[in-house]
Amino acid sequence: QVQLVESGGGLVQTGGSLRLSCVTSGDTFSIYDGGWYRQAPGKQRELVASISNDGKTNYADSVKGRFTISRGNAKNAMYLQLDNLKPEDTAVYYCKANVVVFGLRYDKWGQGTQVTVSS
Repeated sequence: QVQLVESGGGLVQTGGSLRLSCVTSGDTFSIYDGGWYRQAPGKQRELVASISNDGKTNYADSVKGRFTISRGNAKNAMYLQLDNLKPEDTAVYYCKANVVVFGLRYDKWGQGTQVTVSS
């Protein structure tokens, strides 16, 4: 079964850092392109960062210069480095990606990981 498994969330103080990981459920499954979203309580889910197949990245204005999206060399993982965190970054973070399995693409979401930034 094709899945994306997230890890790396937690509780940090303002100004701290976290690294979120999103890994496919099989070594032969690769990530074609994808992004990280977040959803705070009472708010809509928003896209914070995306990466294309050729490595181009885009960021929401609210996280530019603080967050960095990347893929692993084996392309079966995607990461989000969160630096200089602020309380308003508190949310559940989800990865979403097109996962390639034997030449077919599947659009998948991760299960979500909680990031909490204390002031």
